[in-house]
Amino acid sequence: MLKAGEKAPVFSLPDADMETIDLARYQGKNSLVLFFYPKDGTPCCTREATDFSDHENDFKHHDCLLFGISRDDCLKHAEFRDKEGIGIELLSDAEGAVCKQYGVWQAREIDGHRKFGIVRSTFIIDRGGIIRHALYNVNYKGHALEVLRLVKEMNS
Repeated sequence: MLKAGEKAPVFSLPDADMETIDLARYQGKNSLVLFFYPKDGTPCCTREATDFSDHENDFKHHDCLLFGISRDDCLKHAEFRDKEGIGIELLSDAEGAVCKQYGVWQAREIDGHRKFGIVRSTFIIDRGGIIRHALYNVNYKGHALEVLRLVKEMNS
């Protein structure tokens, strides 16, 4: 798992429109929030993504961009975005490589079986590409506003 103070792994992933988003192009320009969530369209993930989307302008006011990442494919992201009116970028990590880099692909015990999945996690990355906050196993309720508070503190 990653920790505050470490260099954020850079990556390129496709968004819902199959355009490649390269994290390196934002270094020196914007701070970033990466939130990893398990699956498009599930109640908790929908609430988390729409909460972040609802506060997108507040984050932009602090020169911070938001990216939601799951293993869903681009088409599923586009359907989810359009159905829920989500304005932020949703990135597809279909192969799971970025989830593994960020330590969010973890084993869990479910009904006596060991299953792997995304642990809901958020990373706040400063303009220099350094992780300022690595938040694993977060609760989606009120999470977007808590992250916004941390971004404001980081920028003050």
